[in-house]
Amino acid sequence: MQFWLITLILLWPNLCQVQSYGGSRYGGNREQSIRIGLITDDESDHIRQTFEHAIAVVNNDLSVPLQGEVEHVNYGNSLLAFGQLCRLMQSGVGAVFGPSARHTAAHLLTACDAKDIPFVYPHLSWNAQTDGFNLHPHPQDIAHALYDIITQFDWSRFIFCYESSEYLTILDELISLYGIKGPVIKVMRYDLNLNGNYKSVLRRIRKSEDSRIVVVGSTEGVAELLRQAQQVGIMNEDYTYLVGNLDLHTYELEEYKYSEANITGLRMFDPAKKEVRDLLETLHQQMGEDTTQAENPAGATTITLAMALTYDAVRVIAEASKLVPYQPAQLNCSERHDNVQPDGSTFRNYMRSLEILNKTITGRIFFQGNVRKGFSFDVIELQPDGLVKVGTWEEGKDFEFKRPPQVAHFQDNEENSLVNKTFNVLISVPNKPYASLVESINTLIGNSQYEGYGIDLIKELAEKLGFNFTFINGGNDYGSFNKSTNITTGMLKEIVEGRADLAIADLTITSEREEVIDFSLPFMNLGIAILYITPQKAEPALFSFMDPFSKEVWLYLGLAYLGVTLCLFVLGRLSPSEWDNPYPCIEEPEELENQFSINNSLWFTTGALLQQGSEIAPKALSTRTISSIWWFFTLIMVSSYTANLAAFLTIVNPTSSIDNVEDLANNKDEVQYGAKRTGSTRNFFLTSEDPIYMKMNEYMTTHPEMLTETNQDGVKKVKASTKYAFLMESTSIEFNTVRECNLTKIGDALDEKGYGIAMVKNWPYRDKFNNALLELQEQGVLARLKKKWWNEIGAGVCSASSDDSGPSELGMDNLSGIYAVLIVGSILTFIFSILYWCIFVFKKAKFYDVHFTDALVEEFKIVISFSENERILKSAQSVYSRSRNSSSQSIESIETDSEDHTPQH
Repeated sequence: MQFWLITLILLWPNLCQVQSYGGSRYGGNREQSIRIGLITDDESDHIRQTFEHAIAVVNNDLSVPLQGEVEHVNYGNSLLAFGQLCRLMQSGVGAVFGPSARHTAAHLLTACDAKDIPFVYPHLSWNAQTDGFNLHPHPQDIAHALYDIITQFDWSRFIFCYESSEYLTILDELISLYGIKGPVIKVMRYDLNLNGNYKSVLRRIRKSEDSRIVVVGSTEGVAELLRQAQQVGIMNEDYTYLVGNLDLHTYELEEYKYSEANITGLRMFDPAKKEVRDLLETLHQQMGEDTTQAENPAGATTITLAMALTYDAVRVIAEASKLVPYQPAQLNCSERHDNVQPDGSTFRNYMRSLEILNKTITGRIFFQGNVRKGFSFDVIELQPDGLVKVGTWEEGKDFEFKRPPQVAHFQDNEENSLVNKTFNVLISVPNKPYASLVESINTLIGNSQYEGYGIDLIKELAEKLGFNFTFINGGNDYGSFNKSTNITTGMLKEIVEGRADLAIADLTITSEREEVIDFSLPFMNLGIAILYITPQKAEPALFSFMDPFSKEVWLYLGLAYLGVTLCLFVLGRLSPSEWDNPYPCIEEPEELENQFSINNSLWFTTGALLQQGSEIAPKALSTRTISSIWWFFTLIMVSSYTANLAAFLTIVNPTSSIDNVEDLANNKDEVQYGAKRTGSTRNFFLTSEDPIYMKMNEYMTTHPEMLTETNQDGVKKVKASTKYAFLMESTSIEFNTVRECNLTKIGDALDEKGYGIAMVKNWPYRDKFNNALLELQEQGVLARLKKKWWNEIGAGVCSASSDDSGPSELGMDNLSGIYAVLIVGSILTFIFSILYWCIFVFKKAKFYDVHFTDALVEEFKIVISFSENERILKSAQSVYSRSRNSSSQSIESIETDSEDHTPQH
């Protein structure tokens, strides 16, 4: 109550200025009729026409007729709708039919409840309770029907695809009906993009293992989902769709009949009913169409469920007015609770208490509480003849399919035959593999001068349908259509202006092109992808021999090495067994020596790590224990290193500058990119609303030099540069990569689309072409043609050259690090040796008080005497000119004490 009062206060200054948009008055004086209002947001105006038709029908049986008033509002305009509701209240309306917008209807329902005015909402309930007077089946009842059909299908798993949260009531009821032993249900939501692009969800469905799909959602949403499913390639005999929307009979299903799609749905009324035919006739008369279209033997009709429920709701009001006196009063929105419609609640309750069995479109009308019950659904399936009733679902009764017997089809009459008819067919030459000139020494003319996938496909169709054809080279401009100027170009212009009947090339089916021409079913599915040079093998790193272990492993190995060395040093000093007699000839020595010095401990752990051993042998239990543990540790580490070393040295992973479209958009590694200047690929980026593709479009717009006139020019540009990527259709990329070994496809396809045969708008032979294409697909002809022109003719070079004959040999680049370690180690060894030699000579010269140069020369002569492997012991006096008188030690005594370089006297 507070909600609508607040809205009233905000709206009151403008109420006096509210005007009626399209309101109509008819049916007699107010004192002699019952006013009912319709607030509609239906752009097609069919709801209004149904409303007026229903009033005209029921007034034939009423002593107090109904008088209708119609107000039009824009979809979702709640303020304008509330203002028009107030105007209807002021005129004394007795019931209000609400718009389809749910938030607007909820707003008006609150206001009508406050004034005790019956509110009629002929759409799916948006909550679990009630939406005024609603003849639409409750979501839980729809779930029961889907449950029974799925049970008959005997599905063990399926995908539940829903549009928005209000449809989750159906899923909740399905899960409760199945309990814990039901089928596996994978839930997906397809209303993920504001622009209505559901292809990302459909691609996920195509990649999943499930091919059985339950679809629930709005009429527009489900219809668009099915249309995009065909574009993605999942509208075929492999997939089964169960549609939970009750308007399936209004969809454009002509294309799906020839794709052998398994589509099952629900319908609430029979199109052959008299009430439906009368309504259709009225609608066609108002639109100025032929009334013979009122009947549709294929089972489809333009009467939506909302129109049917509007008709039936008027019937319920009429039947209630016969039994209950009802004189609506004029009300004012600004007044409070006491200003309500007299007998409004009574009239609404009486509407729910009626049971109507005939003269309705949707069958029996009966309520339990606020929910309609007692109705039935026609279960319908899409067959070549259209929608066919295959069963009837009723609540509380077992459901089973009762399909009618198949009726044999007669051959088409001669007027619709293609036999001996000749068509001009546009092709693009040269455009391998779709069309190109035959390489021959002879001069060829006519159709014989062309070859390719498209040429063979037209020949297959001509053989099957019996027509003749003449090929015309239409160039590389496939054409486009400008909606603002209404101008077509290229091949599209040739077809529109009648100079050609068909066009076959790598021509993408787009909504823009279908504005002026028609397409056949897709004969090939594809997507935009990235053509780039083949990733090159990275040059081996200098220290590639360290790759088997990570940096952390090498670090901890070094720490373990130092830690064990320290443990050996400490344990050796703690263990009495490690203290030995340095002079074995002396039985009672005055001093003991420990073999585990720092140098020896480092040498011991190094020898064990390299599995070479050393002359040092531990004696104590503690040192032997730590040594055994270290040996076991080094055994595992060395074995692991050896096992991985061969793989890391022989296997070199190729590296690429870019890995996906994000890298390309961000110009990673300064890689530039472009596409064909005109065509569907360029239009994809021009019209895309994805931030990444918008960024790429801006780059290509500001860098027109990156665009090419043809796809082949783009391929040549990729081959000529190592920093250029080209965006083109995946099928063309596949054709080039099997012939150019240095080219490859990067990442996944950016979109999903198909190639189709272009034809004149509303061409009478389109259905025959589609049937023939489906037969060629089923017979494997399309797959055979693609294999021929993609993988056989001119192909196989790259696949043959890439076969590995055996393990690859190791080159110097793989082992250069080992040589570097050897060379550096050798150099360091000589440096250390010369350094210690110079220190020794320096101490020796100082001890004998001789000049360092003289001592160095004398020692150097001994070193370079390569023929002598023995060294004569000499006294100091014989070697040097000066010596100490008190010294009796020879030079050789100093050499034996080279560890600490301390002279002995």
